[in-house]
Amino acid sequence: MTMTAGSTESPTESFRAELRGWLEENCPEEMRDGGLTEDAICWGGKDWVFTSEAQELWLKRCAAKGYTVPTWPVEYGGAGLSREQEKVFDEEMARINARSPLESFGIWMLGPALLHFGTHEQKLHYLPPVARGEVRWCQGYSEPGAGSDLANVQTKGEDKGDHWLVNGQKIWTSYADKADWIFALIRTDKDAPKHKGISFLLCSMEQAGVETRPIKMISGVSPFCETFFTDAVIPKEQIVGEENKGWDVAKYLLTHEREMISGGGAGLSGGGRALGAVLADTMDVLDANTRADAMRCEVDALAIGLTLERYKDQSEAGQGAGDASAMLKYMGTELNKQRHELMMNAGGSDALEWDGPLGNRAGDWLRTKANSIEGGTSEVMLSIVSRRVLGLPG
Repeated sequence: MTMTAGSTESPTESFRAELRGWLEENCPEEMRDGGLTEDAICWGGKDWVFTSEAQELWLKRCAAKGYTVPTWPVEYGGAGLSREQEKVFDEEMARINARSPLESFGIWMLGPALLHFGTHEQKLHYLPPVARGEVRWCQGYSEPGAGSDLANVQTKGEDKGDHWLVNGQKIWTSYADKADWIFALIRTDKDAPKHKGISFLLCSMEQAGVETRPIKMISGVSPFCETFFTDAVIPKEQIVGEENKGWDVAKYLLTHEREMISGGGAGLSGGGRALGAVLADTMDVLDANTRADAMRCEVDALAIGLTLERYKDQSEAGQGAGDASAMLKYMGTELNKQRHELMMNAGGSDALEWDGPLGNRAGDWLRTKANSIEGGTSEVMLSIVSRRVLGLPG
C-alpha cells in the first residue's frame, strides 16, 4: 500500500479502506449472515461438498488473498498480516457479518504447531493445502485410557529404520471419518517416563492400517469417532519436532485448542446477532429474568473477547496465554452452555423437537455438554487455574 504526498492517512487506516473495499466487492451476499450454525460452516477437505456456489466462491476468493489464515506468512498460504492488521480484519469481517470462509483443525491447532516446531519443508508441504481448504485434519490425542491424563497414551510406534510401525487406538477423534490426515501423539519409547518418549506424528487417513468408527452422541449426530491403527506405516519425515519430545508440541497445541474452544464457545468467532435478538425471535415478550440473563451472557462474552485480544497482543510480544488458556477454555465452555440453556427456555415446547420450527435446538443444547469434556475437562481446567495461575497449594 502506498500513500500519496501530503496524505495524513495512517497505514492502518489505509489497510482498512483497502480491505473494506475488497470485502464489499468479493463477499457474496449469502455469506453475510454470520454463519454460526453447523450447516453454515465450511470445513474443506478432499471430499468436501459445498452447500452453495456462494460458499465455494467465498472460500476460493479468500484463499487467493490468504484471508483464510490472515496472519500466516504469505509463503505458507497466508496474508502475512500484522497483529494490528488482524484486528482490523476481524472488525471489518464483523462489520458486514461475514461468515468465516473456512474452519479447520488444521488452522486452529496443527498450523500454529507446525509454524512453531515444523521444518521449512514441512511448512511448505502441509500448510498451503490447509489454507486453500484442500486438506482436512483431525486430532489423535485421547485414548480409552488417556483422556485427562493425556501423557498416558499407549498407542505405540516401533522404530523400523525409515518408518514407525504404529498400533493402538484413539477415541473422541472429531470428524475422523471425514478427515484426510491426522496429527497424533504416539509413544515411541515405552521405557521412558510417560511425559517423555512421545512423538508427534502426521499420518494420512488413507494409510493402510488406519480405520475409523463413528460414535453416536446424545445429540443424535456422530462427529466423534474411534480411530484404530493396525501396523500402520508412518515415514520418519512425518514427525513434527524431535523424536520422543512430542509432549512439547502437544502442550503448545493444547493452548491453541483451548483458546479456540473459549472463543467459539463464547460465540466470538465470526459475526452473528446478539443473544437477546435471537431469543426475541422465539419469545413474544422477553421477561425481566431472561433479559438479565441474556445481557449477562453478552457482557461476559465481551469480557472474554477482550481477554483473548490481550493474550494475542502478549503473544505478538513473545508471551503466550500459557496456562491461562485453561481459564479461557473453562469460561467459554460455561458461557456456551448458559447461552443454549437460555435458547431452550425461550423456545418452550418448540425447542424440544429435533427438527421442528427452531431446527435442532435440542440437539445443539445437548451437544454443549461435551464442551465440559473436550479439550480437557472443566475439573482439570479449574485445577490448572488454581495451581498454575493462582499459585494455590495442591
